Amino acid sequence: MSTHSCRQRRSRRRAVVAWSTRQLAELAGTTVRAVRHYHEVGLLDEPERRSNGYKSYGVAHLVRLSRIKRLADLGFSLAQIAEMGTAAEHPEQALRALDAELAATVERLQRIRAELALTLRRPAPTDLPPELAKAAAHVDLSDADRAFVVVLARVLGPAGIDAYIEMLQGYHAEPPMAEFDRLPADADEQTRHDLAERMAPQVRAMFTGNPGLLTPYADAPRGAQYAWAAVEFAVNDLYNAAQIDVLTRIGRALEAAPEPGWT
Repeated sequence: MSTHSCRQRRSRRRAVVAWSTRQLAELAGTTVRAVRHYHEVGLLDEPERRSNGYKSYGVAHLVRLSRIKRLADLGFSLAQIAEMGTAAEHPEQALRALDAELAATVERLQRIRAELALTLRRPAPTDLPPELAKAAAHVDLSDADRAFVVVLARVLGPAGIDAYIEMLQGYHAEPPMAEFDRLPADADEQTRHDLAERMAPQVRAMFTGNPGLLTPYADAPRGAQYAWAAVEFAVNDLYNAAQIDVLTRIGRALEAAPEPGWT
């Protein structure tokens, strides 16, 4: 090798300078903003500065930054990466924990996709839990009735919800029920009386066929009193005065002549 060539190589070596923040970010496949953020949170050590005040990064910074980016791309939070420290060993335990977390996420997403497929096949209310939505899909509920079921879904326990699911699965709207939905608030006494008398046998049959409806609050997660109060509020909020009067009349009729086994 000629003396001239050696001089050129020594000159090039002397010409090589450390990387700037932008160059480091480009090499690691990230952004200057990310590099600065990693400095702020203590993940990446601050480098020395050149005489002109600019930061001067070396290979160790690139290795550390590449590790941070790789772990972040895998799904680790910055807090988790910080807990791993700066050692270069393989973080097997952390990787296994993340794998388990991702497996649970995949399972949840698959369940959501199954629910979406069901909703797309058979349009169902999206404000109801999947089981209730499926049971209510074939029932022509009024807006008030559907809102009432939403309240039930929020305050009842599993047994209470199952009772309503069972009822909805076998529900068929009879003419008096449709009349109830259309009943105006100023309906006269005779109209309310007649409607209550025609609805009472249907309501009785509903309770007889679904005995779980007799004790719907037994396993309410916030307690029976809380659930009962929420349901009472919903009834008064969703139905007009005439409809509430009809419901009251039906309740009195059922209490006056309960079926065997009713308490």
